Amino acid sequence: MNSIKINGIKIYAPITRKELIDFAFEKKRLLIAINAEKILNATDDSRVTASRNIGYPDGIGAIMALNNFGFKNVKKVPGCELWLDIISAHSQTKSFYLVGGKDDVIERTIKQLRRDFPEINIVNYRNGYFNCIAERNELIQDIVEKKPDVVFVAMGSPAQELLMEDMSSVHEAVYQGLGGSFDVYTNKVKRAPVWWVENGLEWLYRLLKEPSRLKRQIHLVRFFIMIKFNAFK
Repeated sequence: MNSIKINGIKIYAPITRKELIDFAFEKKRLLIAINAEKILNATDDSRVTASRNIGYPDGIGAIMALNNFGFKNVKKVPGCELWLDIISAHSQTKSFYLVGGKDDVIERTIKQLRRDFPEINIVNYRNGYFNCIAERNELIQDIVEKKPDVVFVAMGSPAQELLMEDMSSVHEAVYQGLGGSFDVYTNKVKRAPVWWVENGLEWLYRLLKEPSRLKRQIHLVRFFIMIKFNAFK
């Protein structure tokens, strides 16, 4: 699969979601959602992490950046949909481990997954909060013992990437960071209606619903200007 580095962040350019999923199972690395904010605010650590894993275009900003560098057929892949695509494609043949959210959120997530995918093999799960380093180490040891094929971690960046890298160093699997996807899946958080999503305006819908995001979104104006004038290398 083709890829390019933009502001030092490596982004793959999948033509289809199946291509991305197959590539993830072939390489067995971290799937990392890349959006405009991650490109704009790239650090040395985030660049290294993205370069050795699979960064995919999760936001319209990443798509615009890829288009600007000649990738015209690349598809936006929302992380909150990708993990369900992975389950749908492999629920009968792969095993899964889920980490993230509060107890009530992860419990609702597991119950709903078992309703939606009756054949799913969930080898274990736990919340995304650790009271001490020992609990974190216990999770990593459990990953080694259970040997899941796929691990989903919904904790937000960069915490989820740091945890996934530690887990992947001792157990090879497909790992995906999900941020708040469990909340979306269980309808605790409402996603933008289909029209807004399909027209690349999900960010605007969220801004209208959460005006407090304005300060954060204003910084992205600089990103779009930099894309327009080819300021990223």
